[in-house]
Amino acid sequence: MNSTIQRSGEYSLKGDYHKQVDKNWRYYPVYYFKLQYIDSFLKGIPKTSRILDLGCGEGFLVEKYRTLGYDIIGLDINYSSDCVKKGDIRATPFENDDFDVILCLDVLEHLPFLDQDSALKEIHRIMKKDGITLLALPNLAHFISRISFLLTGNLVRTSSIERHPGDRPIREFINLIDKNDFSVERRIGIFPTFLFPSVLTWYFPNRVIWLHWILNSFFAYPNWCFLNLLYCKRRR
Repeated sequence: MNSTIQRSGEYSLKGDYHKQVDKNWRYYPVYYFKLQYIDSFLKGIPKTSRILDLGCGEGFLVEKYRTLGYDIIGLDINYSSDCVKKGDIRATPFENDDFDVILCLDVLEHLPFLDQDSALKEIHRIMKKDGITLLALPNLAHFISRISFLLTGNLVRTSSIERHPGDRPIREFINLIDKNDFSVERRIGIFPTFLFPSVLTWYFPNRVIWLHWILNSFFAYPNWCFLNLLYCKRRR
């Protein structure tokens, strides 16, 4: 891999912003708990497993787990470094059945609908038959979005349509995953967007971690949640 960092897209404008996350970012509590689940998952993976982080950005997780002795590499279309290879999730440079574990975290929604199918086919190709893929996917049909649609006819998108052109209700993502011969072994919801907690999160993201802990512990029915983590295996 290239020893010189190369950035394009949002990373040429924002720099390595995942490495020093702004705690006043409105999605900070969701990001915080997502990382907790991912850390718990990866720490249960043998260090001898071959791991790929697809769409990894500047490779925050890749660098962290390489330092801990894991065999992990990243791929991103807008970034390259010693830890991250520049490439497209829809046509990766890897061999068939190459990885034991694949992470694809908050990536598919950035692709147009038809390209999501291509990306999942590619994940299926490079994942070992007994491997596992962890997907993090936003849910366009989260709780407050449903209420908004009922009352106003407008959905509350998970980001701007320019940033998330492939935003979908989580059931559509699950149907697409199933179509591409994956089985969802486990599903976790993060942040049920009830009205009062959503308002507090919007204005005081760094001060409501305790509230998100309660919500995620007791009320996180995945279909209501802003974000879903899906643990997937190949069916064939």
